[in-house]
Amino acid sequence: MDCNKDEAMRAKVLAAKKMSNNDFEGARKIALKAQNLFPELENINQLLSVCDVHCSAQRRVGSEKDWYGILQVEKLSDELAVKKQYRRLALYLHPDKNQLPGAEGAFKLISEAHNVLSDKTKKSIYDSKLR
Repeated sequence: MDCNKDEAMRAKVLAAKKMSNNDFEGARKIALKAQNLFPELENINQLLSVCDVHCSAQRRVGSEKDWYGILQVEKLSDELAVKKQYRRLALYLHPDKNQLPGAEGAFKLISEAHNVLSDKTKKSIYDSKLR
């Protein structure tokens, strides 16, 4: 078990280095490996949340970002689901609580997604692009 923990910790360090270089896809793959080796690894869920948000931000819906993907909710989710998920991610990603590379950028992305998806008019326009 200690061998798995040591290997997982090394993988987490490598993932953080990749995050520093804005390689969130690569970091995510390594972080998932670390999580599989040692699921109790400290801050691994926060690290994965940062990667997931940045990876989702690369996908586009027309000319816009994939706001639902950034918040990690189903397409066309209702206001309550959007609000609940935003709060959950905000706790993981807030720069005061998460010092990982890319956390501040991920927090800005989820805030922007929440801004679009919690405004009825903006959400309606965005949702019409999805259909």
